[in-house]
Amino acid sequence: MITITFIKFTSLFQLIAVFLELDATMSSPTAGAEEGFIHGKFPKDFIWGAATAAYQIEGAWNEDGKGPSIWDTFSHIEGKIHNNDTGDVACDSYHKIEEDVSLLKNLGVGYYRFSISWSRVLPQGTADKVNLLGVKYYNRLIDTLLANGIKPAVTLYHFDLPQALQDIGGWYNPEISDIFNDYAQFCFKEFGDRVEIWLTINEPHEEALDAYGLGAFAPGIKDMASGPYQAGHNMLLAHAKAWHTYNKEFRQKQKGKVSIVVNAQWFEPKTDKEEDIKAADRGMQWFLGWMAHPVFVNGDYPEIMKERILEKNKAQGLTSRLPSFTSEQKRLLKGTADFLALNFYSVSFAEYHDLSKEENVTWGYFTDQEMKTSRDPTWLKGDPSWLYCVPWGMRKMLVWLKEQYNDPEIIVTENGFSAHGEHDLELPAAIQDRDRVTYLRGYINEALKAVKLDGVKLKGYFVWSLLDNFEWDDGYRFRFGIHHVNFNDPNRPRTPKLSAEVYRTIVQDNGFPDE
Repeated sequence: MITITFIKFTSLFQLIAVFLELDATMSSPTAGAEEGFIHGKFPKDFIWGAATAAYQIEGAWNEDGKGPSIWDTFSHIEGKIHNNDTGDVACDSYHKIEEDVSLLKNLGVGYYRFSISWSRVLPQGTADKVNLLGVKYYNRLIDTLLANGIKPAVTLYHFDLPQALQDIGGWYNPEISDIFNDYAQFCFKEFGDRVEIWLTINEPHEEALDAYGLGAFAPGIKDMASGPYQAGHNMLLAHAKAWHTYNKEFRQKQKGKVSIVVNAQWFEPKTDKEEDIKAADRGMQWFLGWMAHPVFVNGDYPEIMKERILEKNKAQGLTSRLPSFTSEQKRLLKGTADFLALNFYSVSFAEYHDLSKEENVTWGYFTDQEMKTSRDPTWLKGDPSWLYCVPWGMRKMLVWLKEQYNDPEIIVTENGFSAHGEHDLELPAAIQDRDRVTYLRGYINEALKAVKLDGVKLKGYFVWSLLDNFEWDDGYRFRFGIHHVNFNDPNRPRTPKLSAEVYRTIVQDNGFPDE
């Protein structure tokens, strides 16, 4: 049974009034717009989409032969997730393909970004044991999308490693790059005849830092000194091998594109002091360059990372905690992206944090940078502590990518907002998400500026997220969806928010036309 509630917010004239009011807001200094709201359209072939991830929406965690993932294990440990929430049911999207596709069709988007649950198709993580019911589910999802004029953009890995692979070391295990390559090859073979966009690994920075450094993500390893660097190293090699497999075995026939998803905040120097400008650059290199530089520049980490980490360790008589790539691995990595896939949300001020005079400093991912961050209290704050609405950061980020990485084609694969206090709201208040509307219109307009005024080769935009969902260690307390999901109802009904209506209009108009 389809349970989607469509609520008519306003008349056409009232909706236009909302847009005019928001245009004025975007032009004010407090909204963070540098040159005011502009009107215009994106290129005719611009991609519009919405995004989700398997563990965050699918549910059916132990149905139809699916093997356990690290998030199945982690979320079942008391105290690991806010309110002890789990993704056991989540949005129940495993049983609601038609409903979710109906939402996408109503938005008018041409693409849907979703991820494959590795352990749903390969329960042990290896290609020798295939779960045919899992394969059938993704075939049905892809075919339903295509039947409705929506193309799939498929992420191979979005944080949910099969538990069987974690049991042999997870992303610490050097052999995992070959195991991932086998999994990627399996997916290319099974689904690639209908998939034009492949994303190998989502946000390796977050996975490495949160899962192997801070321990907040599954599998919960706390090793800030070297854990993130070791895990990230193997993720990069896994991506590179999968890219080459597609390039050699599938590209000519399937004609798709493959990339890795990088993410970052924009770090703005807090002052015009040289030390703060350098600190902001270190923030960008540690956050984004760590994963992008090897792929888009020379097959290796940014020089500043290598130099500073080695310097900190030499002072303590240790070898560098950052692994080194061999000459062969550098050649393997360089150029392994057909476009740059970016997840972007927020902005921080950066300033130099001198640790040279402090005793007993434990060097690790954060201290290696000698940078501290802050935010402007006048910025519109989201629910998570790290999330603020600062539209001008989008344009600065896109221009920085153009300059750093030789003017690549870019697709924003995630961008979205969780409004403060939204998780406490019930219908109908929960769907009047004006802060999210302000955020989306502001960020998309800054993206338009980057295209029109700066010549950035932005090819597409995916809103995060199609649905309210399970937000990792924060459970269900943060809502990023442009569709409300009632998690207290076993049927998980979906209701479009105001932001869904506004996004649909932007998609339909392909931007912000003068009229």
